[in-house]
Amino acid sequence: MDWQATRPGETSAPLPERQDAHLVFIGRICTPFATRDQCPRQGDSENGPECRVEIDAPWHAALIGIAAFAHLDLLYWMHQARRDLGTQTPRGAEPLGTFALRSPVRPNPIALSRVRLLRVEEGALIVRGLDCLDGTPLLDVKPNRCAQSPAQEHRHATS
Repeated sequence: MDWQATRPGETSAPLPERQDAHLVFIGRICTPFATRDQCPRQGDSENGPECRVEIDAPWHAALIGIAAFAHLDLLYWMHQARRDLGTQTPRGAEPLGTFALRSPVRPNPIALSRVRLLRVEEGALIVRGLDCLDGTPLLDVKPNRCAQSPAQEHRHATS
C-alpha cells in the first residue's frame, strides 16, 4: 500500500516554514516491524512481541528506579509519517479529522504507547506493546503511575 497517497475524502494542509520546538531524541526503539504494513494497529502489552528500547548513553542514569514500574508510557517520533493531512479516510470508513484518529499521520507525529515493562538491561528497556517501526526515535519514557505524585482526592457531594 502507498502510505503517501491521498485517499478519497482526505485533505492536506500546507506545513509552516517555522519550527517552534527543539526536541532531543534520547534513544531508538527496536521492533520486528520494518514497514508500516507490518505494524499492528495498536500494540498489545500482553501478547505483542518483545521490543527493545535503547537509551542513549548520556541518559542511562535516568533509568535508575524504572524497574519498579510494571507499565510505562513511551513517547516517540514517527519519523516516516506524513505530516500534512487535516482529514483522513480510515480503511472502510468515512473521512474524519486527524485529531479524531490515532493515525501516525499528524502535524507533529508524536506517538504515545503504554507498554508493559518486562525487564531492564544495561541502557535498555525490554517491553511489550509497541506498534512502531524498527529504528523509531524515542522522545521520552514515563512511568504510568508515579509513587511521588500526590494521591488524588475524591470528593463526594453530601446531602
